[in-house]
Amino acid sequence: MSSNGKLRVTEIFHSLQGEGRFVGWPTVFVRLTGCPLRCQYCDTAYAFHGGQSMSLDAILDAVARNPARHVTVTGGEPLAQPACLTLLSALCEKGYQVSLETSGALDIRSVDSRVSRVVDIKTPGSKESERNLWQNLLHLTFHDQVKFVICDREDYEWSSEIVARHRLHEQTEVFFSPSYQQLTAQQLADWILEDRQPVRMQLQIHKYLWGEVAGR
Repeated sequence: MSSNGKLRVTEIFHSLQGEGRFVGWPTVFVRLTGCPLRCQYCDTAYAFHGGQSMSLDAILDAVARNPARHVTVTGGEPLAQPACLTLLSALCEKGYQVSLETSGALDIRSVDSRVSRVVDIKTPGSKESERNLWQNLLHLTFHDQVKFVICDREDYEWSSEIVARHRLHEQTEVFFSPSYQQLTAQQLADWILEDRQPVRMQLQIHKYLWGEVAGR
């Protein structure tokens, strides 16, 4: 958050939701600037710095110029800016179906209960697994979502153990996703089926549609 209380925004754009429960829905993405993590597979490093300072009203106006009723607040790490909480509640008040994409390294308890919190649990392959705030798992509901980006077999085994230990599938929706160009979708699918994992597999369909084009 900038010193004058505004949010720092990298981009606001209209696209299809590429993953998670709302995959395929036309969605407005509000990408906030800044992130305290440096995952080795990050595809939005351009959001680490820069952006423009925008007031809450300006962001809401930009979102309203698009026809979609789904809004995803993402980053970077959105919760690194405290005013993100105000933005999320304001979007809910406007009647949008709102989701928050967060690394899970920051406390999610203060997020408006109307928001679907999509918590990305960092695997060893991300090189940031020590940043996971495990207390967050205690506050998840079926309104939320958890995802694991799987880089290799070690990540898969680690993620499976976390799901089983915390019984995540009994309290929220769990997604396993192959790290783009690091693990094939077929390999991950075979592992999930062989082990009868209680998870949903997902692909980032926006990358299959448009590649790694920013703002899509």
